[in-house]
Amino acid sequence: MLYPNATSILVLCDGGGSNSSRHYIFKQDLQELADTIEIRIAHYPPYCSKYNPIEHLMFPHVTRACQGVVFSSLKLVKQLIENTQTQAGLKVFVHIIDKTYKTRRKVADGFKKKHEDCF
Repeated sequence: MLYPNATSILVLCDGGGSNSSRHYIFKQDLQELADTIEIRIAHYPPYCSKYNPIEHLMFPHVTRACQGVVFSSLKLVKQLIENTQTQAGLKVFVHIIDKTYKTRRKVADGFKKKHEDCF
């Protein structure tokens, strides 16, 4: 663990996709984590990825590094992305999470009603 004495975290979330501020399953998962540590959430508005510093600064360089390459293995993709660097010296670190995530999960019964004041 990088910060064993941390008492809170700030999570910067893009406004779309699976972590959308409107999806209750995301809120339910956050609540489970919030039961163990204080969490502050900042959602970028939908379609405003340009304000996300990671996406804005790194994605063009990652895209350029992968341009024209046929992805034949996960190892190749990881290597291409890890070799990405900006002129200012920003570097990309890649960690592959080898996990299968459940799809079409449903929010627990009563979660919306129980937490309607929070959202």
